[in-house]
Amino acid sequence: MSVIIDGKEISAKIQEEVKAEIKSCMIRPSVAVIQVGDNAASDTYIANKEKVCSAVGIYFRLYKFEDGTPELSIINKIKELNNDEYVNGIMIQLPLPEQYNEKRLLNTISNGKDVDGLTDINVGRFINGKKSLIPCTALAVMRILEEHNIELEGKNVVIVGRSKLVGHPLANLMLNKNATVTVCHHHTADLALHTKLADVLVVAAGSPGLIKADMVKDDAVVIDVGINRVDSKLVGDVDFDAVSKKASYITPVPGGVGPVTVAMLLQNILVCYNAKNSK
Repeated sequence: MSVIIDGKEISAKIQEEVKAEIKSCMIRPSVAVIQVGDNAASDTYIANKEKVCSAVGIYFRLYKFEDGTPELSIINKIKELNNDEYVNGIMIQLPLPEQYNEKRLLNTISNGKDVDGLTDINVGRFINGKKSLIPCTALAVMRILEEHNIELEGKNVVIVGRSKLVGHPLANLMLNKNATVTVCHHHTADLALHTKLADVLVVAAGSPGLIKADMVKDDAVVIDVGINRVDSKLVGDVDFDAVSKKASYITPVPGGVGPVTVAMLLQNILVCYNAKNSK
């Protein structure tokens, strides 16, 4: 049986680190969240973020717009928040309703307040090895591996999924640790051919139960980033019951990567706060 990684425990540790640092802040750090339209999943994610921010002493502001609000109105609010010296971080809750230009809205956020690390400037700086803000889920995966002293140098890492939130940034972070990285996606012809070779397998495909036990080698580390609702139950992209019998370490869903992702958001807010207040 594998070690089941407790994301809540890691998250609590990070929260205590952030809370301790905030106690020394002259001004209370603040984050602003832009939400457009009604989405039950988004409401849940935002409520979780607000709860954790409040617990560590970060002021949380929510700006909610009705679906159909002119895009220019949202852009003007983002620009206003860019210029607000008391707002340290800005994030847009995704997904947006389809009629909105996600890229344009994201790139309206000031580079120094982009706590999700999704502006073209931050992505470009990261790819080029320069100081930047990095998407929280990718950081969460790295923190989980670090907490369990899982070595990446020289290891075969397979990432299933190439999103800008997980796959792309995580591949770069893994390469920076001298891992050999393979990124698979829905066009990959024989997924199992690749996953069977993975010492560390990260799955972020948004496909419930995609990874079966016969697709994982013995003693692999399996990090399940997927969150899917099936029959009113949250499940991951990995067949947890079967794969946990083969893996050396595995993250559950829920309670694995998710709580650590929210905790890494707190750290990104502090990065933005410290960058501004160290000038």
